[in-house]
Amino acid sequence: MSYQALYRKFRPNTFEEVKGQDHIVTTLKNQIKAERIGHAFLFCGTRGTGKTSVAKILARAVNCENPVDGSPCGECETCKANEGGVAPNIIEMDAASNNGVDDVRQIIEEIQYSPTVGKYTVYIIDEVHMLSGPAFNALLKTLEEPPAYVIFILATTEPHKIPVTILSRCQRYDFKRISIETIVDRLKELMDKEGISVDDKALRYIAKAADGSMRDALSLLDQCIAFYTDQELTYEKVLEVLGAVDQEVFSRLTRCIIQGDVANSMKILDEVVIKGRELSQFVNDFIWYLRNLMLVKGSEDAMEVIDAPMERIEALKQESEMIDTESVMRYIRVLSETSAQIKYSDQKRVLLEIALIKLNTPAMENDYESIVNRISVLENKIESGNIKVEAPVRRANAEVISNGNPVPEEPADEPAPEPVEEDPVEKAVPEDVQYVADNWNMVLNKMNPLEKANFKKVSLAVKGEDTLLIVFGPDDIMYDHCNTIEVIEMVNTIIREQVKKDVQVEMTQMKPNQDDNYFQMITSKINLDIEEEDF
Repeated sequence: MSYQALYRKFRPNTFEEVKGQDHIVTTLKNQIKAERIGHAFLFCGTRGTGKTSVAKILARAVNCENPVDGSPCGECETCKANEGGVAPNIIEMDAASNNGVDDVRQIIEEIQYSPTVGKYTVYIIDEVHMLSGPAFNALLKTLEEPPAYVIFILATTEPHKIPVTILSRCQRYDFKRISIETIVDRLKELMDKEGISVDDKALRYIAKAADGSMRDALSLLDQCIAFYTDQELTYEKVLEVLGAVDQEVFSRLTRCIIQGDVANSMKILDEVVIKGRELSQFVNDFIWYLRNLMLVKGSEDAMEVIDAPMERIEALKQESEMIDTESVMRYIRVLSETSAQIKYSDQKRVLLEIALIKLNTPAMENDYESIVNRISVLENKIESGNIKVEAPVRRANAEVISNGNPVPEEPADEPAPEPVEEDPVEKAVPEDVQYVADNWNMVLNKMNPLEKANFKKVSLAVKGEDTLLIVFGPDDIMYDHCNTIEVIEMVNTIIREQVKKDVQVEMTQMKPNQDDNYFQMITSKINLDIEEEDF
């Protein structure tokens, strides 16, 4: 007899053998026991969670002459007639390859005839979301009001693609991902039946790699057993067959990245490549490891949020104290981008090396997470003593050693130069102030073009003994800009350099309709000709 794959050999035959879907199994069994069976069912869920298996059990159970607690008895003539995959009243159709309106019309024609065996004719349509629009329309009326002896069971992994009109006519059952514990228990049970020795750690890794799919778990286990025929299947052997990497490698790599150690990160990657590990799987597993690290950092009870042995959780707790959450999120983001690119690349190793350099060098990016990561790296280096700030060391030969590098020293004994005292400037008298007003152009010529424009339409007056009053017109918008300490000091300096006298400067602005004689003008309003090229 030819070999039969484990997932086919151990396909459930009764509701009791279905694992991880108790909420669905209980409901269906109660319907059968109460004889309140619906006419259309929709089974939704990810691959390998038991949709098709439960559909076949239900199809046999509704036709069983003596159901046992809602499950087919396997002893009656109807059950025997349905054994071996040949059932005259159970019709299976794969909508992926039979998705046209003609295929649905054929079903509609067939249901006109009552079953020759059993009470019901059951149509199981797998991957029903692949039906075309016209095919769904053709099925709609029949699905709503089928003959009393017809039951439809639709199965799909993508219920969002099914028209609402179809969804509303079915009882919907959502199949959950099967837990790791449930998969491990089932694999142990089957390995005992097969007489094969497999260690618990190996089964746990296979269950985790299956990602909630019992069928995937059985397929992976089948693959590992075939490679190591007649040998005990250990954790190391499973890693070898599946091209996976032990969690200890991710721990070492994470610690290198936290320290910004590019060289050792590359050495670890080289070890992975030499062992022939699959790099796409490596990236995905590393992302999962970092996800666990993030959850450990954010949760007080890590055992409840991640599935890992206690020694691995303890290592994750140590690493979580070395890094902040933002940095872990950055690592996950960079690796997720790499995972999307690496699937279609011929240079997987190069892409992964670039990603590791990014992770080790947050300065390459300027987003918030990268800046936080850079600060975290510096803090770790300072705490570990990798960054040392040394005070300058003085040598007898007038050299200073700073951080190991000689720096020429300035002569220590040379006295500082004495401050040069400037000659005092005489205080201006009214005649000096009038001289500045009469010769205002000499002040303006020392200003830049923009400063000249600010003083284009001003009037000048003498105030007191030594003050030049600069008067702006009532509508001159430059007054507020010019009446500042900086501008006044600039005008004072120019006047002092030109007349060698200390003339004080004050600025004011006339009020509307104010008489010019109020300021005792000594000059008429100055309209200076400022050449265009000055601007």
